Amino acid sequence: MQPARSPERFLGLDHGDRRIGVALSDELGLTAQPLLTLHRTQIRADLRSLARLARRYAVDAIVVGLPLHLSGDEGPRSVAAREFAAQLHDLTQLPVRLWDERMSTAEAHRHLDAAGHAAGASRRGVIDQVAAVLILQSFLDARQNASPPQTAPGGVESV
Repeated sequence: MQPARSPERFLGLDHGDRRIGVALSDELGLTAQPLLTLHRTQIRADLRSLARLARRYAVDAIVVGLPLHLSGDEGPRSVAAREFAAQLHDLTQLPVRLWDERMSTAEAHRHLDAAGHAAGASRRGVIDQVAAVLILQSFLDARQNASPPQTAPGGVESV
């Protein structure tokens, strides 16, 4: 039998070049809900906005989607996500976990299609939030079924 975990709240991020989808877990760390879409400006401003959200919602850790190729290999977007995660950790001093986000945006489009949400400008406003929810919920589900991973030196952890 595994020991009971203390409740934790997480912020989930779908990191993109133009937008960052943001999701938030409940206080028990069981379910993810969409929070907002942050339209990118400058890296420092983006990081400060996310740090404010982390403080406002008293999160214990941040989960950043790690875009991998279908093969599992990393590319330039993975490098950018790792750098972003490291900067976010440095600013917030919170644990930042990188989580495999392969196919999260495609899955988000399928969810929106199934819900009858039309393509176009209105979809761009929510697609990143839906992807962030899928990333965070995947992390939360895996966390419920496994022992917690250890954070690597530097505060950013790939899982």
